[in-house]
Amino acid sequence: MNSIISDAEKKYLLALARETIAAHLERRKAVYSPLVKNSGEAGESALAKPCGAFVTLHIGRNLRGCIGRMSSKDPLEETVKTMAIEAAFGDPRFPPLQKEELPRTTVEISVLSPMEICGDPRRVKLGVHGLYLIHQGRAGVLLPQVPLEQGWDLDEYLDYICVKAGLPPKSYEAPGALLYTFSAAVFGE
Repeated sequence: MNSIISDAEKKYLLALARETIAAHLERRKAVYSPLVKNSGEAGESALAKPCGAFVTLHIGRNLRGCIGRMSSKDPLEETVKTMAIEAAFGDPRFPPLQKEELPRTTVEISVLSPMEICGDPRRVKLGVHGLYLIHQGRAGVLLPQVPLEQGWDLDEYLDYICVKAGLPPKSYEAPGALLYTFSAAVFGE
């Protein structure tokens, strides 16, 4: 992640995502608390910079929704608001989040660095690099934390990005395939 996100900004983004979802569930206008900066912070806030981000929702250890953008022209805080709504109500793998589920739901945010072409897949570092594969009109993304959560080795990680894109394993090696890496600042409740 090129921009450093302070602890105060992380806390703010998590509260922002939760309030955005709660307001949608309660059919009311969201009320956001102001960002409380640490006295030692200086410079432009990461919240104002255009940046890709994913919002992931869990209930216990179970995934409940995960949607994001690899990049965005919107400021980070706007991207997080939009992705929070999408993760809660627009992930096609799950029914829309219900009001009674919200207290048991935890929020995780992944703020993405810009993507870079992966010249050598053997140099991908588990837990550091996320993967984005484009091939034959299909695409798939895996966040950097996924292989560690799943207990995958590098070969499994590289094969699963292909499966995620709806392609056979080893498709990342095929002529015309584009494999990108990125890093992420990952934080949660």
